[in-house]
Amino acid sequence: MTEVAVAILRKNKLLLVCQRKRGGRYALKWEFPGGKFEPGETVEQCLRRELSEELSLTLHSIDRIETIAADYEDGGTFNVSYCFVSGFDGEPHNNVFEQIRWVTLGELKQMDMLDGNKPFIAALTD
Repeated sequence: MTEVAVAILRKNKLLLVCQRKRGGRYALKWEFPGGKFEPGETVEQCLRRELSEELSLTLHSIDRIETIAADYEDGGTFNVSYCFVSGFDGEPHNNVFEQIRWVTLGELKQMDMLDGNKPFIAALTD
């Protein structure tokens, strides 16, 4: 099982989502920013590293919400740790994604998100 940390970044009443690149695994699916743990990392360390590398952001307070197990049709299995990020420095700079967007909760429900994000999105939008 792959361990993944995911950040819920808010700006005003918007949430940041990222679209995976064409041609890769889960191509063009939308997701919350984050990534796979490196050996010995905590959830917080993983998020700080990933969001620095992927979006050029420096994170402040990270509050872990929950961890959800996700099984994908292609055989991928993930433990996804969701965290609210209370503050960050910088404006997101897209270093690895097809595109990034700030969206409302209503827009989020209409997006083609990764399967592993869907249970959490349902909880956010209820």
